[in-house]
Amino acid sequence: MKRKVDFYRTAHERSPVEKFILSLNRREQEKVIAAFEYVEKHDHPPANRFCKMVNTNDLWEIRVRVDGNIFRFLCFFDGSALIIAAHGFQKKTQKTPRQEIKTAEKRKRDYQARKNGGTR
Repeated sequence: MKRKVDFYRTAHERSPVEKFILSLNRREQEKVIAAFEYVEKHDHPPANRFCKMVNTNDLWEIRVRVDGNIFRFLCFFDGSALIIAAHGFQKKTQKTPRQEIKTAEKRKRDYQARKNGGTR
């Protein structure tokens, strides 16, 4: 099955994930894009790259390691093949901070409400 990664957009068509990626240096941006493409092309990416997060509202995580930095992109599925990247951040602790999860879950609810309401 072919997947597609897309970015969450606010009601004003702003993409917080795209903004985050643009704040990274060129090498980091290239690695992030390569990670998204890898997830799109492979039916069963390894769990160290793409995995379902426990104790969340059905969020998934794309992990990107660049040199000593680790970036996380919290995502959700829209159907079986479309992955919406809702939130991106640099991970600095062992455990994903609850606030980062809450941000992604809030964006997921917003996305679904606007989609179901016909404004997405």
